[in-house]
Amino acid sequence: MSRVYAVANQKGGVGKTTTVVSVGAYLAAAERRVLLVDIDPQANATSSLGIDKHGLHRSIYDSIVGSLALDRILMLTNRLRLDLIPSAPALAGAEIELVGMRAREARLKQALASVRERYDYVLNDCAPSLGLLTVNALAAADQVIVPIQCEYLPMEGLAQLLQTIELVRVNLNPAL
Repeated sequence: MSRVYAVANQKGGVGKTTTVVSVGAYLAAAERRVLLVDIDPQANATSSLGIDKHGLHRSIYDSIVGSLALDRILMLTNRLRLDLIPSAPALAGAEIELVGMRAREARLKQALASVRERYDYVLNDCAPSLGLLTVNALAAADQVIVPIQCEYLPMEGLAQLLQTIELVRVNLNPAL
């Protein structure tokens, strides 16, 4: 049975992408099947795995906004057992485009349903915000990993993130 993790924090620069890429590579080296989903418009996880985010023809945007099957987006990486659903800068517009869509908070969960069981772990690298993209990652997740800097402002922001997680748990994903 696969486990889906959202690595989230509305603060940037706390190590979300580094955590996802490093943990994903470690799990793949330990012979686990890993899917890394880059759901951040900055696409740093995509770049970290050697993919040119500006040269992509398809990305997670095409699945979340356009309903393209993840099979058509999924990319193999240079690391055995570590696959990628890449992001691209176009994903920045998804926040606005999702607003009018039905079940907008569950688009990622629906997309992952078709590929989830192929993997032992699915790691969602979230954007540094609490918008619809992060809500989608939380609604699709079994657990949340919150990288944090032990400083005042990041700790203050943690309270907002915990409130968002609780709202997602109550309204969208009781298993989170």
